[in-house]
Amino acid sequence: MKQAIHFGAGNIGRGFIGALFSESGYHVSFVDVAETIIDGLNAQGKYRVKLAQEKDESILVENVSGINNMKDEEAVIAKIQQATYLTTAIGPNILPRIAPLIARGIEARVTGNFATGADLEPMSELDVASDMSAGSEKLYIIACENQIGATDILKGHIMSHLSDEAKADLAGKVYFFNSAVDRIVPIQEGGSLDVLVEPYYEWVVETTEDLPEVSGMTIVDDLAPFIERKLFTVNTGHAVIAYHGYLAGKPTIDKTLADPEIEREVRETLKETGAYLVKQYGLDEKTHLAYIDKNIARFKNAYLNDGVTRVGRAPIRKLGPEDRLVRPAVQAQKAGLSYSHLAKAIAAAMLFDYAEDEEAVKIQELIAQSGPELVLKEVSGLEADSELAQEVVRQYRAMKK
Repeated sequence: MKQAIHFGAGNIGRGFIGALFSESGYHVSFVDVAETIIDGLNAQGKYRVKLAQEKDESILVENVSGINNMKDEEAVIAKIQQATYLTTAIGPNILPRIAPLIARGIEARVTGNFATGADLEPMSELDVASDMSAGSEKLYIIACENQIGATDILKGHIMSHLSDEAKADLAGKVYFFNSAVDRIVPIQEGGSLDVLVEPYYEWVVETTEDLPEVSGMTIVDDLAPFIERKLFTVNTGHAVIAYHGYLAGKPTIDKTLADPEIEREVRETLKETGAYLVKQYGLDEKTHLAYIDKNIARFKNAYLNDGVTRVGRAPIRKLGPEDRLVRPAVQAQKAGLSYSHLAKAIAAAMLFDYAEDEEAVKIQELIAQSGPELVLKEVSGLEADSELAQEVVRQYRAMKK
């Protein structure tokens, strides 16, 4: 059977990427440190993906197993040798942590050696010839993260752990492709392997290569319009709803959008990101406005019951200079376009003081230390005298009253 190895056995991994590989006839080996999930995958070998909709509908996902990479690195290395695809859905911040192990797997695959620290040793534990005969000639690596150029980032970390011999032997054997992924998966209740997801999904991969077919994967030769359209509409919109909803005391995303004033604010913010996208990529304005409408309708799905604190979590990452709020605001300013609603969304994110979120607590500590200007400089890369920073601070002070 064809093999895929996926780092991250969480809800996105099981409910989206892993499910598509299984549907396409692959055995999926999930790699994670969550012992309960890994043990469950090995015991059951299957789970269900349930669709968040009025009609009761689910998809059976079979031919799956798990590896705890903290306990069995050699098993991960062996699977990397056999796999056709290696994918991730673990969060951009975790990519540097898994890169050394992936590098060891690639090292074993292309040279017959594996790396231990900076040294290379003969690979006595694994029968490379046997593993490769059961596997694929080419390995395709795709990081499925909410991050522009996530696979490029992962590749950089992997390459720093490879020997010169392995680097010289990668051509025609190991490929790295950037991608854009889109599916809303709320926090799951209970300890089941089953996953609740929204019916809609999109997985776009940038390459000119002919790839082995995977159900639901769309191939494009230029990812930039797709990933920025997605990040600055879906991710921006989701975050704006969450932060304004939190400040308004709303429990969930759908209940937040039931407030006409907040829905209007979300639309106006997405019109600002949309104006940038239309100008930057030549998108059709009417088509993009329809895309905004479609995504707001997705956010209103009450069957997801998606909490504002889940969607708003990790505000330091979300306020990063290349992420969903600051980057489109900076680009809009550079293009001479309106950014006042984006500035308000950035301010709302800095007011997200949810005590159970470490990043939210850290932001409040920075504000208490030197005001919102310190957050904008250290987290968002905005100098205090910039027009955008000044507008954000003005909005912040107005909202805090």
